[in-house]
Amino acid sequence: MEVRRTAPVKLIVSDERRDDLHESARQFLHCANRAAEFCWDDDAYTNCVTANSTARDVLYKELREETDLTANLVQEAIRRAVQATKGCVKRWKQGKRVSQPEFTSWSMVYDKRSATFYRNYVSLSTVNGRVECDFELPADSPTPYERHVLSEEYEFRASTLQYDKATDEFYFHITTRKYDSDESEVSADTEYQTVLGIDLGVNSLAVASTGTFWQGDEYDHWCREFEKRRGEMQQRGTQAAHNALLRLGKQEEAWRKQYIHTIANEIVTEAVENGCDAIVFEELTDIRERLPNAKWHHVWAFRRLYEYVEYKAPERGVSVKQVAPNHTSQRCSRTDCGFTHPTNRDGEQFCCQKCGYEVNADYNAAKNIGLRYARKRKHRLRSSPKSGSGDAPVDVRINGGTLNGESHQPIAGD
Repeated sequence: MEVRRTAPVKLIVSDERRDDLHESARQFLHCANRAAEFCWDDDAYTNCVTANSTARDVLYKELREETDLTANLVQEAIRRAVQATKGCVKRWKQGKRVSQPEFTSWSMVYDKRSATFYRNYVSLSTVNGRVECDFELPADSPTPYERHVLSEEYEFRASTLQYDKATDEFYFHITTRKYDSDESEVSADTEYQTVLGIDLGVNSLAVASTGTFWQGDEYDHWCREFEKRRGEMQQRGTQAAHNALLRLGKQEEAWRKQYIHTIANEIVTEAVENGCDAIVFEELTDIRERLPNAKWHHVWAFRRLYEYVEYKAPERGVSVKQVAPNHTSQRCSRTDCGFTHPTNRDGEQFCCQKCGYEVNADYNAAKNIGLRYARKRKHRLRSSPKSGSGDAPVDVRINGGTLNGESHQPIAGD
């Protein structure tokens, strides 16, 4: 079995080399977008290019001449575009609306030739030679970096360098992998004993299976305020107003990110304080279609929140997982019922039409998300031919106790 781990590490970049990374990212995105343009065809998905070798053969020489990037970075940019095109083609075949992939977020993909690791720093290829960046590691040991990057059991895979404008910091999300025997597979799967389910909904930004709510009222209020101020400045039409509008945009972006960072920290803390080994989200694919009534800035917040939790949680020993979102809001979370029907949910309230269980709809969904992961994990272990009895309980932390996916435990507040 292939086991992959990601260790997010904050980089210390000297002032004189920061521009080299920014320019490298700009050229990397240029290559990725050029490749996406080549791979895409608006008329038919059968005309889209989904073979990396095809795109590379046509574009590699051109992009090397157009940019100052190293060969490996150009190839990774092409590969990113091809993978994105594959995903769009898959959705197109399913009859969903798609458009040509476009890359705007600051990020670069490094392979083991363009990134060289040392114990306390990494050497990264840029448009202006190599940049050596020290790691800023937490005091607690062993860190995810020490466990998965320095360990001889794991090998380095293509990883992502990202830049956070709000904090003006660089982060390297280092991906590693190893191959376990069947015995190790069972051990790895039984690692996660207690999970925290997280629902992302229309009424609340996030709800945990423990019954903790992160409401979106304040977030919505300030989004409306920023929108109002933008409208006022746009009506003036002066250069001063234009400059103020640019400053406001940067201020709003920084505020949004900081707000979501705070919620992400609180979710991770919620998991740690409740003894959870994993945080489970619903998959974000097609979330705009699944939540048509969600505000656009909520959809933005959902994706950012997942990304922030994904790199914050491992630093505190918590894994982050995803499960399919199908019917989590319509299914009764009582494990002795499980009745699923659209009429079970009415706005913010959930009332099971079969057993009469009543509870907040988002809280019900959060429990179902955790339970889905627990059942999936238990089924996977039981289906393994060398896993013995496969009895590796995965509990879902809820308000006042746990659920194990097998039997419902009535508890106060449930």
